[in-house]
Amino acid sequence: MGRYVIAAYTPKPGKERDLLAAIERHQRVLRAEKLVTDAPSVLMRAADGTLLEVFEWCSAEAIAQAHANAAVQELWNAFGAACEYTPLARLPEAQRAFAEFEAVGR
Repeated sequence: MGRYVIAAYTPKPGKERDLLAAIERHQRVLRAEKLVTDAPSVLMRAADGTLLEVFEWCSAEAIAQAHANAAVQELWNAFGAACEYTPLARLPEAQRAFAEFEAVGR
């Protein structure tokens, strides 16, 4: 059964463009490796500039497989250079019953 995730990425100073490029490649790489479903991903922005990506992994096993996959690791290195991974609880929007974020076009 699929596993939906909400990943929050806070761009490092001057790295938002690099982060957006990594996010653009993210689903293509994960799909090519058969780790995520064909469900469309969603990209949003919090008021502080944090980008949130919602997508569906194929399974918990697929998540574990990603951690040993060379193509995914290469992409995640690009994420690491461009952002800090942010827990949702740090975002003020997440403190509301109905968290609201700006839609980001792809």
